[in-house]
Amino acid sequence: MSACVPTRPTEPTDPATPERLHQPHSPPPAPRRRFHLAGADVSASIAVFLIALPLSLGIALATGAPLQAGLVAAAVGGLVAGRLGGSALQVSGPAAGLTVVTADLIHRYGWRTTCAITVLAGLAQLGLGCLRVARTALAVSPAIVHGMLAGIGVTIAVAQLHIVLGGTPQSSVLANLLALPAQVAAVRPAALVVSTLTLTLLLLWPRLPGRAGRLLRKVPAALVAVSGATAVAALTGLNLPRVALPSWSSHALAGLPEGPALGLVAAVLTITLVCSVQSLLGAVAVDKLVASRATSPDEAQPADGTGSRSTAAAKASSAVTGSTSAAPSPATAPSTPRVARSDLDRELLGQGAANIVSGALGGLPIAGVAVRSSANVRAGAVSRNSTMLHGVLVVVAALLMVPILELIPLAALAALVMAVGIQMVSLHHIRTVTRHREVLVYAVTTLGVVFLNVLQGVALGIAVAVATALHRLAHTRITHDEKEGVHHVRVRGQLTFLAVPRLSRALHLVPHGAPAVVELDGSFMDHAAYETLQDWQKTHTAHGGTVEFGGRRPGLRIAEPVIPHADEDADCRCGPWTPWRNHQCDLTSLTPTGTGDVDRRPDTGTATSTGTETATGIGTDPAAAESTRLDSADAQTADVAHEDTDERRNGHPDRKETDPHPQPTTHQLVRGISAFQRNTAPLVRDELERLAREGQRPSQLFLTCADSRLVTSMITSSGPGDLFVVRNVGNLVPLPGEDSGDDSVAAAIEYAVDVLEVRSITVCGHSGCGAMQALLNAEPGEAHTPLRRWLRHGLPSLERMADDGRPWARLAGRAAADAVEQLCLTNVVQQLDHLRAHASVDRALRAGALELHGMYFHVGEAQAYLLTEGRVFDHVRPVDVPA
Repeated sequence: MSACVPTRPTEPTDPATPERLHQPHSPPPAPRRRFHLAGADVSASIAVFLIALPLSLGIALATGAPLQAGLVAAAVGGLVAGRLGGSALQVSGPAAGLTVVTADLIHRYGWRTTCAITVLAGLAQLGLGCLRVARTALAVSPAIVHGMLAGIGVTIAVAQLHIVLGGTPQSSVLANLLALPAQVAAVRPAALVVSTLTLTLLLLWPRLPGRAGRLLRKVPAALVAVSGATAVAALTGLNLPRVALPSWSSHALAGLPEGPALGLVAAVLTITLVCSVQSLLGAVAVDKLVASRATSPDEAQPADGTGSRSTAAAKASSAVTGSTSAAPSPATAPSTPRVARSDLDRELLGQGAANIVSGALGGLPIAGVAVRSSANVRAGAVSRNSTMLHGVLVVVAALLMVPILELIPLAALAALVMAVGIQMVSLHHIRTVTRHREVLVYAVTTLGVVFLNVLQGVALGIAVAVATALHRLAHTRITHDEKEGVHHVRVRGQLTFLAVPRLSRALHLVPHGAPAVVELDGSFMDHAAYETLQDWQKTHTAHGGTVEFGGRRPGLRIAEPVIPHADEDADCRCGPWTPWRNHQCDLTSLTPTGTGDVDRRPDTGTATSTGTETATGIGTDPAAAESTRLDSADAQTADVAHEDTDERRNGHPDRKETDPHPQPTTHQLVRGISAFQRNTAPLVRDELERLAREGQRPSQLFLTCADSRLVTSMITSSGPGDLFVVRNVGNLVPLPGEDSGDDSVAAAIEYAVDVLEVRSITVCGHSGCGAMQALLNAEPGEAHTPLRRWLRHGLPSLERMADDGRPWARLAGRAAADAVEQLCLTNVVQQLDHLRAHASVDRALRAGALELHGMYFHVGEAQAYLLTEGRVFDHVRPVDVPA
């Protein structure tokens, strides 16, 4: 097995260490090439240009600005923001999210003053970039961002509908809605025909079937739609308003701002806010798209957090771009140049500089654009050269293609922009905010943007979000009931001074001398509530009563007697998480107090375990589930580590061997089920009832090893309904086919992808895998047992590791500890390749509906690694989670 032993150590490079340019006593290095234009950047820039040209004209038309202003903004966004910005692959230009704001400014102050406002907004962005506050913009609630985009989308769609019907839009959404019946009655058939043709091509082009359709879809749908409508209008001689580009010599530039000072300040703040937030969120989304190219041929489609705010916009852009599989294949991923993560402060500086130049030259405000950025990434761009070259192409088109551009009907551009506006109202966003109980924030922000303006709508959304957070903090449910002589006081929610009167009333319902159980289901308790509980506890125990605390408050130390449950041993201190610890109680550490009491350990200090409820992340407040899962996972890991240390200190390295009285497995099973029914079932019942009623809708298929040390819900901080889990020996994915396939794994994959429509599949390997050890230690001629026949599916991983022509999978920061760990890493990469061979997975990848992830869990370190570019498994740290 010497061929399998790692012989190529990997030395991590520290970016903070300066690179030595010339070693002593060695020839001087060859001079570096100052500029290199990759072919991928050239092809990507052409794809982005073909999308940007019609969209820039359409957005300028929607704002009421001169049509040249859209081309100026597109060129400046590519050249200035592309060169100076902190996101290498984000494409900036006139954005649909700025349409409503710009149209309102032009209506109020005129075009030249609007250009001056754009310049001032750029200066404000420069100031914010210098103050390094870019990350602060990401703290805005996703519901507010989604609501703002939805409100802007509604406003755009309603306004452009008038142009689609052959009329002229009004100055507000309400006026457009009131004028819509009269516009429908006076519809112009020619405009309606051109608009309908544009929308039809826009909708059907990305859905062309077959091999020919796959080739044709590489041409952006937006270009095809506008070009097709233009050709039909020209060939049929339809009399329609068309694009009119006056001479550049008469192009209006920025002038001195004119108007009330307070209104101008509000306008500058609005442009600054919308441009900055959209650009920063777009940069985060681009990072996710770039990272996904290492494991998936299509764009990433993440779940929560900041990425979800922007990914839906990038996902919706596929209907406009019409490109579905332009990214490099996974086989070529290691050779793709590494793209650095976005520097958000630099991105803000670049956007500010671009807005200054665009406003001064008479262009529209500039922001990062999801449609063009996602097309740039999918087309395989590797550097900022693609963005800059697209700006050069826009300049060439603006100077040399004026006769062609003037053939485009305005109705076609209006239909294109209306489609973009409709896509900004994302059903995915609505489902997300509804699931997180923030639909009120979303609705208020949307309506505020539609009927007031963007700044006031966002302000209303922030106010409602703050009020909602305060309500959740102050809303506490306190109940009291009696079961079999034991009084239960349950507290659901955060326990603050506002809830102290109700808490006091519930506690005083417990008679003197009675046993009581207080269940605290919340992540926060202030000093007033703590003192109330402590005072009541002392008084109640002084009168002969007993108090038992449970729930999420591990910090309370209880020294009073505890009445054990009838189905629980009096000398057992196992809680809901102890099945993970094999339910082997350290009976020798239980010290009688002389009255039959059990002395609690000082490190936990609680009579009942707090792990199950928080580990599943399910209680009466689902909105707090995510943070609770993370907190509880840390607490439980620390608790187990402490217990293991105690065992070693007491001379019990392995309780299974030293326990003189092993408990029957049936008793262990029954006691574990009983603990679940008593402690956990009441907390998860509502959630499980919902899942039983609505059915399972997991977002991930998690394929991992059957090793008992891998607790998938703990590692991923997930709960019921989150993961569709497949476990087998060695986390293997057999190749499809009658000879080598395995129906159990293949059936699970097909069901998860085609029926459950999961959005991602994760293959998770782990350290010390027995299956990988068996592969390495296999000897020829061994009996073909079921285990050996199953492990044949791992032979391709062994061959891959022994192939010197392939780069090894490796851990970031260190070499593999031994051949077993190297094979574990290689096996994850190989099984991802096997996944792609399954027909259902291949279809979903091509449609952009699925992404693949590789993961490695080091059991001893309790550290997870995710597969990134170059077959590198990198640490997952708290700082990797977007703010």
